[in-house]
Amino acid sequence: MSTWPTGQRIAVAVNVMYEQWSPGTAPGIGPVGNPLPKGATDYQALSWADYGHRTGIWRLLESLKRHDVKASVYPSGILAETAPDTLRAIVDGGHELCGHSWSQDVIAATLDEAEERAVIARSVEALETATGVRPTGWISPRCTPSAITARLLAEAGFGWFGDVFDADLPYLIDTDAGPIVGVPFDLDVNDMPLHIRYGQPHRALVTAFRDTLDALRAEDGQSYVDVTVHAHVAGRPAGRAALAEILEHLRETGDCWIATRGEIAATVIR
Repeated sequence: MSTWPTGQRIAVAVNVMYEQWSPGTAPGIGPVGNPLPKGATDYQALSWADYGHRTGIWRLLESLKRHDVKASVYPSGILAETAPDTLRAIVDGGHELCGHSWSQDVIAATLDEAEERAVIARSVEALETATGVRPTGWISPRCTPSAITARLLAEAGFGWFGDVFDADLPYLIDTDAGPIVGVPFDLDVNDMPLHIRYGQPHRALVTAFRDTLDALRAEDGQSYVDVTVHAHVAGRPAGRAALAEILEHLRETGDCWIATRGEIAATVIR
């Protein structure tokens, strides 16, 4: 029976997506109403997203500290300009700092090679300047890469990225710039589709997690679960409560390896 380095069969990574959009650009979806007509700025969605750096990230960091859990946190590079104190708090809390593009409206699939390389470099430089830490993991906005994202990330010195969905466990990807680990991103326990897209209460995150964990406990061999929250979504009181219940369950049962994605990627031999 295969296990993780700790001897446990199931690994759980807690991911905090910490996102911002370019000035004047609203998220494509929001919690209220339908998209506005083309050319209109959705100020409601803008204000909703800004909750992430004003309040949400602080609430999530406090909850992680209380439960002594280190998360993988994915800030947009632009936050180095707009909320650098939050980035320092992430690193000071011992969390894994990961790349998540410059802003959430900069989508890799819409860029040419030079543009995408520049976005990666700009994001890395901004995060490292603000925190003193260079990110070695990456997830693209919408978890949507281009055909060459893996190569460009390997070229930039990244050890892993999460824009893959075709496996249950991490695996090595060979690129012309060298190898990089693909750590599959699990969307089953994710507040964005559950709460925003499908309109479920925040408690649905707990149900999805328990169902997933029960199914994996019934199987043999290694397995891996992502628990993913967004600072502007689950950073609100009911969302934080749902995350806290998940973390408490993990601490009480003790049968899962609570790891960062970087720690999970490091188990893949290159």
